[in-house]
Order: sequence, then structure tokens, then C-alpha cells
Amino acid sequence: MRKRPFSESLQIIARGSVNWFAERPIVVSFEVTDSCTCFCKHCDHGGDRDTSRNMKPADYRRYMNVLRPSVVQISGGEPLMRDDIVDVARNIKGGSGLPYLILVSNWSLMTKERYLALREAGVNQFSVSLDFPDERHDDFRVCPGLFQHMSRIIPELAALGHDDIVLNNCITSENVSEINKAADKAREWGVNISYSAYTSRRTGCRDYFLNSPEQLAILKEQFNGIKARMDDSHWVANSPSTLESTRLYFENGRAPGCKAGLRFLVVTSDGALQPCSMQFKRYALHERPRMVEEFSRHNSCDECYVSIRSYLDKSFPQILRENVGGFFSFKPQQSSC
Repeated sequence: MRKRPFSESLQIIARGSVNWFAERPIVVSFEVTDSCTCFCKHCDHGGDRDTSRNMKPADYRRYMNVLRPSVVQISGGEPLMRDDIVDVARNIKGGSGLPYLILVSNWSLMTKERYLALREAGVNQFSVSLDFPDERHDDFRVCPGLFQHMSRIIPELAALGHDDIVLNNCITSENVSEINKAADKAREWGVNISYSAYTSRRTGCRDYFLNSPEQLAILKEQFNGIKARMDDSHWVANSPSTLESTRLYFENGRAPGCKAGLRFLVVTSDGALQPCSMQFKRYALHERPRMVEEFSRHNSCDECYVSIRSYLDKSFPQILRENVGGFFSFKPQQSSC
């Protein structure tokens, strides 16, 4: 990933630091719709859902003014199903350098025009789900033709040179042997890649969790291959410590110490606050302190190690060291011709 320029780096680090010590969320995930174009085997969303109670684009400014996160994910469901998604992004960004804004999507509805419009509205990073580096991706997501579409549109948009596309590979028992092949595909398409861990908490199905010593051995071998390929280009977005913690999550079958509601939280499509997307305790915006006291202070859930958590599940000095050194630049932004 291209490093952020000095001014943006300083803003992100400063607000994240303040939020850490003030016990405000560093990352907020806005689930802007529950509808999705896919029916993924590892997910509890899929198909059309009721959209009548979805927040309007302007509503997001109020949430941003109260929560003041340094990083925001726009997710779903499939956020590109919203015709007003550009306006949603623009209202979250608010015309400033903050927050660092990530759009999480399966890209079934992505076009060049939408990509450019979302960039203009302030999206800094496009996170694109990729389960398999070939047409098996369509089968896993129950979306025929999706991989072919991605094979065309991703290299086309990567060639524009913005270096803001990241493939997200959710590791399951089905694709654990494909980890390095997914990285190969990222290099072929000219984009970055990040790895996250499947959790059975979302669907209740443990079939896709790494359950055997053989699968764990494959994971270790695959991660060793990924670590050996890391270089100064940062095309693999995970840090080595995040990969190791992900491996230990699968090995132990659990990951205690979750800080959901404190370091990160979810805002549902109708405006409720949840500690995470798999804890369905709903609070109004003004009730976040109550959520922290009722849930976060006593949270004993250890069933997931999703992407947001994996990046924040570290000490403050470690987060600073990994992010300042790895993803932010202290050089002024160069003007482009």
C-alpha cells in the first residue's frame, strides 16, 4: 500500500492516540445495508433485505461527530447495492482528511465510474473479498461470474496507479492451502492483499474452521511462505505479528481479551450501536458509555479474530510502531501531473 502523506499520517495517529486513552473507538464499521448480492457460505447475510430503515447519508455526520473514529469501514451486506453510497462516503468523510475511509465490498457491482466517484468522495482504501484465486470463488460466494468480473475490473483500476485496492482473503478450511496462490493473484492484478480468520460465530458452522493438525500444519507452512515474501513494498498488508496471532487463534480455537465496544464497534444499517457484528446487543448512539460498562468491561467472548480486531488487539506502543513504520509516510505528498 502507498504510504500516507505527512499531514494525513499525523492526523490519523493523533486522533487514534486520543481515542485510545479516552476509551473512544479507534475504528467504526458502518454496516450501511443488510442486503447483499452474494450468499457466501461463511456469512449470515445474503440476498435482498428490508432497506426501509436504512440511515440516510446525512445521518452519518451525527455519528461521526459523536464517535470521532480515526478509521471507518463502510461495509454491509454489500454497500454498493446502495445507489447513494457515494453520498454516504462523502458525509462520513466530511470534507476533511479524517477518517481514513475503507470500503469493504465483494465488487460484484463495481465499475470504473463508481470507483472514481468513491475516491473523489474520500474513500482511501478498497477492500475486496477474495476466497479463491479462481472460479471456485464464485461457488463459495454463490455468485456466478464474479471472479471473471473481478479479473477484468481489478487490474483495470489498479493500472490507474492509486495503489488503494486490497484483496481480503478470509482463511477457512476450504482455502487454507490457497493462501500463497491468493497472494500470487494479488501480484498478478497489481494490488495488495490482507488475511483474516474465519469464525463460526457468525453462522454457527464449524465446518470451515481449521480443526485438524493437518490443516494447522498447512496454515503454518503457508504463512511462512507469506512472511518470506514481505518486502518494503508492503503489498502484504498484515504485519508478521498479526499473521502469528491469527495462526495462534486457529491453533488454540479461541482468542480471549476482545476489546469490542472500546477499540472498535459496529453501527448497524438502522443506526444501532453494537460491540461487534456478531454481538447483537443494541444501543442508541448516546448509550455508548452504557455499552462499555454493560458489555465491554465484562466481555468474555473469545470466538473470533476478525480483521478489525486483529489490527487493534495489541499494546498501544506496538500499534504505533507497526503503523507509523509500515503504513504512514513522513514525507510531504507529491503533486501529480
